[in-house]
Amino acid sequence: MALVSEFLGQLSLNIGNSEPKYPTVVPAGDFDPDRDAARIETAIKTKGVDEQTIIDVLTKRTYSQRRDVAFAYERRAKKDMITALKGALSGSLESVILGLMKSTAQYDASEIRGSIKGLGTDEETLIEILCSRSNTELFEIKQVYKELFKKELEKDVAGDTSGNFAKLLLALVQTKRTEPTAVVDYEKIDDDARKLYDAGVKIKGTDVTTWISIMSERSVPHLQKVFQRYKSYSPYDMQESIMKEVKGDLQRSFLVLVQSFENKQLYFANRLHEAMKSKGAKEKVVTRIIVSRCEVDLKKICSEYKAQYGQSLQKTILEHTKGDYQKVLLSLCGPEA
Repeated sequence: MALVSEFLGQLSLNIGNSEPKYPTVVPAGDFDPDRDAARIETAIKTKGVDEQTIIDVLTKRTYSQRRDVAFAYERRAKKDMITALKGALSGSLESVILGLMKSTAQYDASEIRGSIKGLGTDEETLIEILCSRSNTELFEIKQVYKELFKKELEKDVAGDTSGNFAKLLLALVQTKRTEPTAVVDYEKIDDDARKLYDAGVKIKGTDVTTWISIMSERSVPHLQKVFQRYKSYSPYDMQESIMKEVKGDLQRSFLVLVQSFENKQLYFANRLHEAMKSKGAKEKVVTRIIVSRCEVDLKKICSEYKAQYGQSLQKTILEHTKGDYQKVLLSLCGPEA
């Protein structure tokens, strides 16, 4: 059982998560893990592997249900289901299916670990995950990271990044963001908006520390109002100010933060669009967003995508992917709304 428990861990409850959920993958009714395990065992044993059955079963079950299927499979086949899936599948389909065998937090933690392990750092992945996840999600990622890799996420991030970029990521990882309240503090909104302006556009150079503390410690609804108010001080909006004031990974990080605060699902829709329209579709990005958000907000990402691009995400997937990879992505996205 070691492998299953290592990968699947304990199902953690999302207590106090203030963000509403819009999943495309919801618990299957009439769920029978033993029946599912038998179907998967047969699919793996079939000559040439029956990928369609594997897709049908695992994309239409939540993580906790997949976990039950894995335990039922192990009881039945006397071997580990994840190892069996690894042996039976390959390529992009394998990446998606193995990703689905981790909880959302485990998947995010594994992606972060992959981006900083070995030679060089995959800053793009690091920025996408750390700058777009809620405080609750980041808190859970930190715990899971320590369980899986026996390392502190803060230490790993600090060891792999530098300068203000490192300071911003570490401030986010420290999860000091205040929870939203029903009280709207207009004085503080005005004060923060003025501080952001005074620390950037108003002066020569940028007081990055002030930007970091405001953007890593204030609640999201508060910051949304701060960015609105900011426009009454600055001739540029917050995103334009970031473009003017800072460069490189720091610029990209602040932009992802602000885009996520303003409309997180639109941020992911734009990321998916860029990844699929780029030459040689960036499969890693597409896989990561769809796997990590299917039980969180993929339904809303789909509707933002259609509103923004006049075409459904499903149709774009049909145009830019093929084979079993296309089938698994479409199954996770669900039918067009």
